[in-house]
Amino acid sequence: MFKAEVDVMLRPAILDVQGKTVENALHSLGYDGAGHVRMGKHITLEIRAESRAEAERIAEEIAGKVLSNPIMEDFSLTVTEMKTEEAAS
Repeated sequence: MFKAEVDVMLRPAILDVQGKTVENALHSLGYDGAGHVRMGKHITLEIRAESRAEAERIAEEIAGKVLSNPIMEDFSLTVTEMKTEEAAS
């Protein structure tokens, strides 16, 4: 059993309206040193696979086809093997 963690972010050329809203809120609260806010998604999922390579292939396919919009978003992922007690819960 493997755990995949996927981070999905808008591509740098795409205007991040949510990020800009948070940035404006931070400035209005006095956090003038905070800036260039980008919002994204962090997704975790468990993958049952025979090997780490297979789990990575499956995670990459899921991230590219389901979890992200390839036209507007990029993703990064990490896959780790779960300990027996983690997988049981």
